[in-house]
Amino acid sequence: MPTFDMNPYDGDENDYMPQEDDWDRDMLLDPAWEKQQRKTFTAWCNSHLRKAGTQIENIEEDFRDGLKLMLLLEVISGERLAKPERGKMRVHKISNVNKALHYITSKGVKLVSIGAEEIVDGNAKMTLGMIWTIILRFAIQDISVEETSAKEGLLLWCQRKTAPYKNVNIQNFHISWKDGLGFCALIHRHRPELIDYGKLRKDDPMTNLNTAFDVAEKYLDIPKMLDAEDIVGTARPDEKAIMTYVSSFYHAFSGAQKAETAANRICKVLAVNQENEQLMEDYEKLASDLLEWIRRTIPWLENRAPENTMLAMQQKLEDFRDYRRQHKPPKVQEKCQLEINFNTLQTKLRLSNRPAFMPSEGKMVSDVSNAWGGLEGAEKGYEEWLLNEIRRLERLDHLAEKFRQKAATHEAWTEGKEEMLQARDFETASLSEIKALLKKHEAFESDLAAHQDRVEQIAAIAQELNELDYYDSPSVNSRCQRICDRWDALGALTQKRSDALQRTEKLLETIDELYLEFAKRAAPFNNWMEGAMEDLQDTFIVHTIEEIQGLSTAHEQFKATLPDADKERGAILGIHNEIAKIVATYHVNMAGTNPYTTINPQGINAKWDKVRQLVPQRDQALIEEHARQQNNERLRRQFANQANVIGPWIQTKMEEIGRISIEMHGTLEDQLTHLRQYEKNIVNYKPKIDQLEGDHQLIQEALIFDNKHTNYTMEHIRVGWEQLLTTIARTINEIENQILTRDAKGISQDQMNEFRASFNHFDRVSFTEKRPYREEEVLCVGGGGGVDRFRVSFTEKRPYREEEVLWGGGGGGEAEFSRIMSIVDPNRVGVVTFQAFIDFMSRETADTDTADQVMASFKVLAGDKNFIMADELRRELPPDQAEYCIARMAPYSGTDAVPGALDYMSFSTALYGESDL
Repeated sequence: MPTFDMNPYDGDENDYMPQEDDWDRDMLLDPAWEKQQRKTFTAWCNSHLRKAGTQIENIEEDFRDGLKLMLLLEVISGERLAKPERGKMRVHKISNVNKALHYITSKGVKLVSIGAEEIVDGNAKMTLGMIWTIILRFAIQDISVEETSAKEGLLLWCQRKTAPYKNVNIQNFHISWKDGLGFCALIHRHRPELIDYGKLRKDDPMTNLNTAFDVAEKYLDIPKMLDAEDIVGTARPDEKAIMTYVSSFYHAFSGAQKAETAANRICKVLAVNQENEQLMEDYEKLASDLLEWIRRTIPWLENRAPENTMLAMQQKLEDFRDYRRQHKPPKVQEKCQLEINFNTLQTKLRLSNRPAFMPSEGKMVSDVSNAWGGLEGAEKGYEEWLLNEIRRLERLDHLAEKFRQKAATHEAWTEGKEEMLQARDFETASLSEIKALLKKHEAFESDLAAHQDRVEQIAAIAQELNELDYYDSPSVNSRCQRICDRWDALGALTQKRSDALQRTEKLLETIDELYLEFAKRAAPFNNWMEGAMEDLQDTFIVHTIEEIQGLSTAHEQFKATLPDADKERGAILGIHNEIAKIVATYHVNMAGTNPYTTINPQGINAKWDKVRQLVPQRDQALIEEHARQQNNERLRRQFANQANVIGPWIQTKMEEIGRISIEMHGTLEDQLTHLRQYEKNIVNYKPKIDQLEGDHQLIQEALIFDNKHTNYTMEHIRVGWEQLLTTIARTINEIENQILTRDAKGISQDQMNEFRASFNHFDRVSFTEKRPYREEEVLCVGGGGGVDRFRVSFTEKRPYREEEVLWGGGGGGEAEFSRIMSIVDPNRVGVVTFQAFIDFMSRETADTDTADQVMASFKVLAGDKNFIMADELRRELPPDQAEYCIARMAPYSGTDAVPGALDYMSFSTALYGESDL
């Protein structure tokens, strides 16, 4: 039968066993050591055999048939050995033992001087040596601590764990353990609640050893392998027995440490997941609230129902100003914060290896931006409509007042004219009276013709009021129709009276030429005075200095005609004086009145005095309006002077931010500090914007609608200011996300600077030089991830072009291009940001949590089962995260399922978006 070397290790890493420790067939063990080994090895074997439902009583007897020996190897290795022989003959036993020995040698163990016959014959020395070899191979060899293994690793582990404890100095596996404090220190280090270490005494080894062995057996599932007397009663305890006992402590505590590590990993993953879910809920709520506000505001801005009065429209304008000053600015901030939160959430999801966040339908950042664009479009149209409506109402008020004045003047003139034309006085009049009536009628016709222009003006004003949709058009139309109807009636009556007078003209031949001349000259002069009074009292509306100057010039020209008019007045009064002289001279019976006209010298003088009185009033009105227009011009220049400074300042700051984002130097923290100081300087400029808003309000209150001194409007300044604040906030957020990425990925500052330099170089090449890319400009990435090389024209806000992506060897092709683009541009918007660039560069070599790692951690907590129980989760995880897992894990449905089993595998993959939970 074959025999085997008993040297349990072959190779440099295992020559820690001194040569004198080799088992010698001819030497006997120290009786005390043999006793300790029997007890320790028997307990160690039973700690494993009990898993198979059996145990041994006598170590050299119970392994003789090889059955329990093979079973022991199967239990500790987890592998199946060859089928054992069930016969009772010696040959069957030797065969079984040989199968066990062959299995041991297959694991790299070199057995020295041992054969199956010694084991079958119950040789105690050989049996203990074989068990020691098994213990070394399966319990001690795999121990590794700080690049040391096996015995040295186990010793180093004991020294590290007991270093803080008083009176404990572990230097070996024999006398260092005699006082029992080493065992107690190991237990207290890992389970301090089991032993009150402060009450132990170095001079009481029996108590110390019994305490450690009893606690280990009761609470740590480590069988009692030695008695305190075995150790205290010998000068030098058996090293192999102590090593075996101590290795059981190592495996017991290393298992707990693995469970703790696994629990910590799960806690970390769940904490990240819970935080991300909260951020998603916050984003959804903020987006919903903002979209709802936009939905409510747009109908108000789109309402174009006109008001009938200037006061009502000015109130609408004031409401719109309140909206721009008070209601909209907080929503601008919310929109900016929504974009910042979305970018931060996506960054955290990428850093934690989670799938990108896709908001609910209709709540994407682009949806909010589109809705915001609709709001601003409605807002711009609403303001233009308000200003146009105010202009329209101002024009309507002016026209309506002009209509009322002209209509009142005309109605006053026509008062009594119908009765006059219908009079039958000519029937009983004398010849002279008839001629007088005829001449009077001719003068009336002349007067009637002079009033034709006023009637046409009244009709034209009424038509314009209708075209401008004047709210009181019905009353205007009714009044205009009455005037026109009355005018037509006057025309018909005039013609009728003329015919009657002409029929009697043959009978009446006497006519007073002087009265006629007076009437003919007085009537147009009277009309001129009435027109002058009407013009002097006419209201006017101007918007510029030039317009008021034009009115002033026309007024000066009018005043220049007054001397000639006064001469005409004197001539007319002279005719009347001549008539009076003739009447007095020839005693003519004229009944005291001019038969040809109702105009008298008193009326002429009264109207002339009225004209002279209205001229200085008109002068004063023009002076006041000229002063108002000068003030308006001052307001225009005041606004323009500020706007022409603020507008270029905003543009300059926008360009500076663009350069800063490309030419940043120093650490990210320095850049962030610089940008925040830059933002503070920009915010400190806000008082100048507010001052310009005040000047703009004064301009609108003065009803100034144009400004030739500047191309900037308040709307331009507002939009530029809002874009400036949004741009600096986004730039700061990008730096903060880069800091998150750097810290999470372990990227050094030099690497970050190199990424920035490469990114800026490619962007500069594609946009400034306008030339094809050279081979040396291709950005190379290590091939470990399947990417040989690629180059994208990265820029923070522009689409990439497919011709800007160059592929090298490695067989990546279109599939690899699609994979990279899905990483750097997951939403397929055609824009690659610097954040996506550094995420991709760091992800290729980053060591992040994966679904497999989380699954392996759950498997540790579950004790290698394919499912986990709720009690196990509550025992290993904090309460809130344990309940989080229990609520989201699906029931396990495998063939080995038990009631209450939970499926941690599908839960782990769902955390990383690889399946649906």
